[in-house]
Amino acid sequence: MAAHRRTYAVVGLSVVAAVTAGCSGSGSGTGSGASASGSSTVSGQIKPAPTESNPPGDIPDNQVYVSYRPSGGSFAGFTLKVPEGWAHTSQGGTTAFTDKLNTVRIAAVSASGAPTAGSVTGQVVPQLQAQVPKFASPKVSEVTRRAGRVVLLTYQGDSAKDPVTGKVVRDAFERYAFYRAGHEVDVTLSGPVNADNVDPWRIVSDSFTWR
Repeated sequence: MAAHRRTYAVVGLSVVAAVTAGCSGSGSGTGSGASASGSSTVSGQIKPAPTESNPPGDIPDNQVYVSYRPSGGSFAGFTLKVPEGWAHTSQGGTTAFTDKLNTVRIAAVSASGAPTAGSVTGQVVPQLQAQVPKFASPKVSEVTRRAGRVVLLTYQGDSAKDPVTGKVVRDAFERYAFYRAGHEVDVTLSGPVNADNVDPWRIVSDSFTWR
């Protein structure tokens, strides 16, 4: 009987050792790879997710727009949506909203007739060639916005040198010429050539309304 008891004891110890080894192997596998929650680990610490950011000049998708309504002078008679929070400056007959690398510039003038693709090509393009550094790639077309037919001029040019960094940015421009009853309002939208601002610029240009 004593011999039988010793045999049972050896078998029991073997089973316990096997179970303990199995549990230890399972635990080490989890510690060396992904954690139970699925987060990757580096040296026992959870690796943070990369921070997302917009490319330079991209206007955020969650940008809020507010109505701009001139109070008087040559600017009276229309409304336009502009990005909320952008710096607002006015000089002479021109007002601008700027944030970092992007600008919405509005100029109102008296005009004897509606602008055409021909008049913009023959008059406006030469003026811009003399004013915009490295002016290039002008293209004139007629497009439709909610306010009606409008003459669109797209082109490229260099920005002014940044007073702090000294850098110059290559900008893309969209200039919309709106006209009604002797009044012309030119809305120029500009930002870096590689920025994807198609939707924001469409929101602004589509929002123009005569009143």
